[in-house]
Amino acid sequence: MSRPGRDDAPDRLYTLTGGRSRPAADVSFDLVSLVVAESDPAPGMPSEHAAILRMCARPTAVVEVAAELGLPVSIVRVLLSDLLVQGRIGARHPRSAASPHRLPDPDILEQVLVGLRNL
Repeated sequence: MSRPGRDDAPDRLYTLTGGRSRPAADVSFDLVSLVVAESDPAPGMPSEHAAILRMCARPTAVVEVAAELGLPVSIVRVLLSDLLVQGRIGARHPRSAASPHRLPDPDILEQVLVGLRNL
């Protein structure tokens, strides 16, 4: 008898990644990193890899890939790193916070605030 939300085949996840629990050392994916397929699925490719390539014909967030596959994000990150290393996908990572040099001048912000209060 299976319970909802419980994985009845925990060994399967282990085999999907070949026993790895982390992506390649120089590869990291944020939950909102956009992944896009650079090639079509190839014959003999693991079904999860092929599904990712079909799913990512358009830019798709890592979290969406995990939800669609019904796999934990940690497993999807390992699968995505495999595809990235093989050159089968491209990834665009979210921009980091703006640097202090790109923030508006505080004096201008204060003038805008004063102007809004005067309305």
